[in-house]
Amino acid sequence: MGSAEAIRTVVEPALASAGLEIWDVEAGRGLVRVLVDTPGGIDLDTLSQANRIISPLLDQHPELTPAGSYELEVSSPGVERTLRTLEHFRRYVGEQVTVKTTEPIDGGRRHRGRLASVGDDAVELQRSDQPEGSVLRIRHDQIERARTVLVWEPTPAPAARRRAAARHAAKASAAPAAPNAKDAGS
Repeated sequence: MGSAEAIRTVVEPALASAGLEIWDVEAGRGLVRVLVDTPGGIDLDTLSQANRIISPLLDQHPELTPAGSYELEVSSPGVERTLRTLEHFRRYVGEQVTVKTTEPIDGGRRHRGRLASVGDDAVELQRSDQPEGSVLRIRHDQIERARTVLVWEPTPAPAARRRAAARHAAKASAAPAAPNAKDAGS
């Protein structure tokens, strides 16, 4: 079986010509998973198109796939995305991420916070539990796993939305009416 990188090398040019980007490739026992993305996001038609591109290419290169039968999974990277490459990290500077390290750093292996910066050798994380301005530096070779974190924003309850709409309507009706063109000439 070939590596995930070898699979990427074979399928990436064909996907790129169709306007699709490979986010990640995983290959293991009985499974080849290819995560694809586009600037506008992914829908089912796009995933079907990617599957129709990838499947014949893997059929032409059986040395890259698990021996015997395997499952090809073509999917979106999702809203909480695994970060593996420097480019992945650079796209999400300023966003919330979690990082698990191979060894304890500053007392722990799991860190969460805002991705403050990305360099060629390390990332800097502004942790939620630390004062603004203090960052945790994590070398790339210390990162076991990293992903983005979806931050849920609370939405106002229906009653609160109705009250806000009523206040807005009351302010609008209390404003003086503009003079009518007929009234202005009398």
